[in-house]
Amino acid sequence: MLSFLPGPLKALLTFTLVIINTVSLCTPLLLLSLVKILIPLKSVQKALTQVLIWIAETWVYINGVILGLAQRLDIDVDIPDSLRYGGWYLVTCNHQSWVDIVVLQKVFWRKIPFLKFFLKQELIWVPVLGLAWWALDFPFMKRFSRDFLQKHPKMKGKDLETTQKACAKFKEIPVSVMNFVEGTRFNEKKKVKHQSAYEHLLNPKAGGVAFVLSAMGGQLQSMVDVTIVYHDENFEFWDLMFGRVKKITVKIVERPIPERMALGDYEGDPGFRDELRQWLGGIWQEKDVMISDIKSKR
Repeated sequence: MLSFLPGPLKALLTFTLVIINTVSLCTPLLLLSLVKILIPLKSVQKALTQVLIWIAETWVYINGVILGLAQRLDIDVDIPDSLRYGGWYLVTCNHQSWVDIVVLQKVFWRKIPFLKFFLKQELIWVPVLGLAWWALDFPFMKRFSRDFLQKHPKMKGKDLETTQKACAKFKEIPVSVMNFVEGTRFNEKKKVKHQSAYEHLLNPKAGGVAFVLSAMGGQLQSMVDVTIVYHDENFEFWDLMFGRVKKITVKIVERPIPERMALGDYEGDPGFRDELRQWLGGIWQEKDVMISDIKSKR
C-alpha cells in the first residue's frame, strides 16, 4: 500500500509502528506475568500462560500487517498439511539473518504453537523484549565451554539441568521449540573458518538438539525442518525495513524423530553422540541440495 515511499521513509514508518506495537502489547503482557507470579495456583497459571501466548501471537500478527503496509514482500512457502496448532514440535532452520525470525513467525502464525527460542542468558537485558521473553517462559541458557568444564568439572551437566527445568514448562501446553542448529548466522567467512562441509550452510551442532530432545522426554512428536532462501543480495533486518527484501522461498519438511534420539545420553555416550551428529548431518546434506536447487531456478 505504501511501498512507493522512499526507502528511508519506509524504514522509519515501519520501525516506528513496530516499536509502538511492541510497547503497547508488552505492557499488558508484563502486568499479567506479575499476576501469574503472585497467584501460584496451577490452573490460574495455565490459563494466564494461554492469555500471554495470545498477546504474543497478536503482536506477531500486527507486525505482519505493518510490514505489509510499506513492503512488497513475496514469501513462497510450502507448509505440510499434517502440522497442527495443538502439536508439540522441534523446529530447526538454517540461519542467515535476524529476518529469519520474522519469516518464521509470519509463516507459522497459528499453524503450529507459538515459537519458543532458547536464548543466551545475557539477552534478558534487552530493553522491553528481554522481559517479554521472560514472561513468555522463553528458556534463558548459560552454556559452558569445554575449556570451562575442564577447569570446573562440578559444573558438568548444569546446562542440561537448566534445559530440563525450562522445558518442564512446555509439557502441559503445546509448544514449538525453535533451534538454529548452526549456532550462528551463515556467511562465507564463517563457512571457511568452521571448515563447513556444505555449500550454503554451516556444520550443524548437535548439542542443542540433544538437550531439547532429552529434556522433553519424547513428547515432541516430530521435527519441523525449515529451509529459508533469500533471492535478494541484501537480507538483513534493516534491508527488510528499507524494503530491499523482495522474494523469499520457504520449504518446510516434517520429519519423524527416531525414538532413540530422545533417549540417548549425548554427554556420556560417544556412540550416541556420533549417531545424532550423523542424523543431523544427513538432514543438512539434503537441505544443502535443496538450497542449490532453489537458487538455480530463480
